[in-house]
Amino acid sequence: MKITPVDEKLSVAHQPSEAEIAALGANGVALLINNRPDGEEAGQPGTQAEAAAAKAAGLAYLHIPVTGPSLSRADVDGFREAVLAAPGPVVAHCRSGTRSLTLWAIGEVLAGNLGREEVLDYGARLGIDLSGAARWLDAHAGEPA
Repeated sequence: MKITPVDEKLSVAHQPSEAEIAALGANGVALLINNRPDGEEAGQPGTQAEAAAAKAAGLAYLHIPVTGPSLSRADVDGFREAVLAAPGPVVAHCRSGTRSLTLWAIGEVLAGNLGREEVLDYGARLGIDLSGAARWLDAHAGEPA
């Protein structure tokens, strides 16, 4: 599993195996967020298996499944609130880390911590394409908070 640090609290990752989830707990991670819908791809562990592995590793677990077309303001807010409330490091994952970073980036723009014009460059520095986040922000510009 590739893990990409985003800030001092959040990292995003590719799909972890159950053994990799156990290692997260041993490395001090407090919360694992799964941003994948169940059944998205053959061979992914799925929510029940991940939740059980997280519990066994002493991790809190949250499932916020999103796809590009289904991503909502409620998803962004729930993700941001969970990261901020976590008592320690958070690893959020999807298939590649892109959706997880997209949720974070949109939340940071909406909170005023990141400018819309900074999104693509921020993603590029981390090696993740945030064009989906930019499109979401453009499509939802002017909506009430």
